[in-house]
Amino acid sequence: MITFDDYVRLRGARLVQLARLLIRDRHLAEDLVQEVLSKAFVRWKKISAAGDPDMYVRRMLINSNISWWRRRSSSEIVTATIGDRSDDADLGDRTAGQDAAWRLIAELPPRQRATIVLRYFEDLSDERIAEILEISTVTVRSQAMRALEKLRRQLEQSPASIEGGHRR
Repeated sequence: MITFDDYVRLRGARLVQLARLLIRDRHLAEDLVQEVLSKAFVRWKKISAAGDPDMYVRRMLINSNISWWRRRSSSEIVTATIGDRSDDADLGDRTAGQDAAWRLIAELPPRQRATIVLRYFEDLSDERIAEILEISTVTVRSQAMRALEKLRRQLEQSPASIEGGHRR
């Protein structure tokens, strides 16, 4: 059975990365992970005894993110970028398209965004995603299909948003 300290040492950075992909704000992601880990700490014996603490904590993280998203004011605008920036012009050119893509992903509903992040950035199987989100694998596939379709429509409407790094 893994101790809480060992779990945080081994998986903490990865949880923050997952939260950053879901929220797109480094500070909010760190706050979310801290909140989730504080809740997990209280229940750690139960969580670790269940045999898959990573799945349980990921589920807690995604559910907490969805709760935050629902509470968030509709007037908030996500402006943060993924990854820390340097002044290197090549890095700026390379990440401009990524930032534009993430703006499109950020517009997805929370479950679709979670499905896309878990599938393509956490590299999880549909079965594992279904366990984490507590939905069926068919629902995972339909959420992914809907999300990808919405992203395709957005790209067709505004292809310059990815190529130039901003919407026109």
